[in-house]
Amino acid sequence: MQNQNTQELRIAVVDDSEYSRKSIIEILEGEGYNVVGQAGSAEEGISVGASTNANLYIIDVIMPERSGLEMAKVLSEKSLGAHIIMISSLNMESIIIESISSGAIDFLPKPFGPQELLKTIHKIEQDKLKG
Repeated sequence: MQNQNTQELRIAVVDDSEYSRKSIIEILEGEGYNVVGQAGSAEEGISVGASTNANLYIIDVIMPERSGLEMAKVLSEKSLGAHIIMISSLNMESIIIESISSGAIDFLPKPFGPQELLKTIHKIEQDKLKG
């Protein structure tokens, strides 16, 4: 189901779990999305995002050294205009609220299926088209 919008998004996947990163990337690339980078830490994710000009980040909340929430705050402060989806196995209201406060526009609890991820990204595409 590839469409023109799939190429407008430049996606970076940031998760300390290599298995999670590869699974997410497989889903996205299978649908024609442009995954421009991946990282196993927040620091690496910030660097990858800057060098690839990513405009959509999928970030795990819990990572060693620096959390995904801290990464989202940095991206928001830099005003890079990127969209952020936070993911976590900690599906607690406080984590969801903190994710949104950190600059995320959506939150997906792990484990999630391909359709949940794609539905969330499709919603972002629709919002981008509205302007």
